[in-house]
Order: sequence, then C-alpha cells, then structure tokens
Amino acid sequence: MIPLLGISTQALFGQLLLGLINGAFYAMLSLGLAVIFGMLNIVNFAHGALYMVGAFVAWFLLNTFHIGYWPALVLAPVGVALLGMALERTMMKRLAGLDHIYGLLLTFGLALIIQGVFQNLFGASGQPYPPPDLLKGGFNLGFMYLPAYRAWVVVFSLAVCLFTWFMIEKTRLGAILRACTENPELTRAFGLNVPRLITLTYGFGVGLAALAGVLAAPIYQVRPLMGADFIIVVFAVVVIGGMGSILGAIGAGFLLGLVEGLTKVFYPQAANVVVFVIMVAVLLVKPAGLFGKKI
Repeated sequence: MIPLLGISTQALFGQLLLGLINGAFYAMLSLGLAVIFGMLNIVNFAHGALYMVGAFVAWFLLNTFHIGYWPALVLAPVGVALLGMALERTMMKRLAGLDHIYGLLLTFGLALIIQGVFQNLFGASGQPYPPPDLLKGGFNLGFMYLPAYRAWVVVFSLAVCLFTWFMIEKTRLGAILRACTENPELTRAFGLNVPRLITLTYGFGVGLAALAGVLAAPIYQVRPLMGADFIIVVFAVVVIGGMGSILGAIGAGFLLGLVEGLTKVFYPQAANVVVFVIMVAVLLVKPAGLFGKKI
C-alpha cells in the first residue's frame, strides 16, 4: 500500500502499464498524423479508420489464409499503405493548395464511409485476435505481473517511433521530403518527382496507423469503431505535442498515456477528460504546442 493514499502498489503499477500501452498507441497514431501534416499539410481525419483497417487486415489474413501475426506485421501496413497511396492520388491530390479545412472534411467523410462499410460487413461486435505463441504468458516482477505481449507492444512501438524520427530528421531522405514540402518548385528543378514522394509519404503515414492496428488487435477486439475511440484523443495529443512535430508526437503520446493511467488511480472521474484539459492549457500558454514551431 502507498502510505496515506490507500492505493495498492500492484494497482498503481497496473494502471501505469495500461497507461503506457495506451501511450504507445497514441504515439504511433499521432506520429503518422504528424508525418502527414508536417510533410503534406493534410489534416488526416481518416487516420483512425485506417488504423482499424490494419487490424481487420491482420484478422482477415489469419482467418482466411491462416497467415499469422508476424507476417501480418508487414503485410497489413503495406496493404493499407497502398490503399492510402491510391486515396492520395485520386482524392487528396485534388485538394493541393487549398485550405486545410477541405482536406479535413474529405478525410472525415472517408472515415465515415470506411467505418460504415466495415460495420455493414462485420457488425458492431468485436472479433478476437490471439497473440502469437511466442508472446503468450508474462513475467512476475514481484510487485506486478507483466504480460509479455504488452511489454512487446511498448518496446516495439517505441523503436518504430524513434526509427521514424531518425529517418525524417537525420537522414538525406528526410531532408528531401522536407524540401518537397517547403519548396516543391526548387525540388523539381533538381529532377526529383515531387508528386511521387508526396504519395509515398502519405502511404508511409497511414502504414504506421495500420501497424498500430495490428499491434492493437490482440489487446483490443477488432471492431469497426476501434479507430473512432482513439482518433479524437490522438488529435489532442498531436496538438499538445505540436502540429507536424515528430518528436512532439512521440513524447506527448507516451507522456499523456502515463498521465491518463495515473489519473485513473488518483481521480478516476477525470480520466476521460484529462488529455483535453491539458490540451486547453497548452493552447492557452503555447498555441504551437510543446514542440511545435512558433505561429
């Protein structure tokens, strides 16, 4: 027990673990949003729906073709990335140069369509997806029991987030992508295919969402509205971290997951709104977000 608070250590660390897991998904989803907004200036409201599609692709591969979790970690993101690239080429491209609100409305409509289609096909109830045999069981740490799969999710998502940050901020490829956004005419003068790079960037961003969906499938049931449960909170995370900030998306995602977990321990009534309270406070003090550029 924690003195004066009457809270068991096991309950505290259990909620911290849940918060860290939620934070891992917040970070990966907000990272994809930050990549798309930072590189392409598109507010992608379809992100949550594509996260859900990634989970359903993994479920479909398992139940139809008996393709398990490990291949699905690659196949589902690639498949959803191709879908995202097709959407960018056929729809997003037409909104280039227009106000952000048009992209937001388009992607919001796409999200509703995708969710509606999956609800008609699979209903509102969830579909189970088992964790891989290698990650079943867990570790007894003395003060708590740590499920192996949940530990894997936290470690793997952190590795993906840091790798993405490194690729965009520290490599020549990332510099080229930023140049395509900041000065596309000059980039074309060097012989680079700017529209193709933009399409690939959008595909990569939604591929991250699909990867998060595959990771989430064994933890949360695979269902059509699973993305809708996350996307509003994820947008708040992106705003807190700073729109377009890769490092901000990662840091804010994990931090806010932990804050949410602690709130469930000490003041459960506020757990569903604490992220939005922090968002309002950050916007009042620093409108560009914690890691965003000055507006």
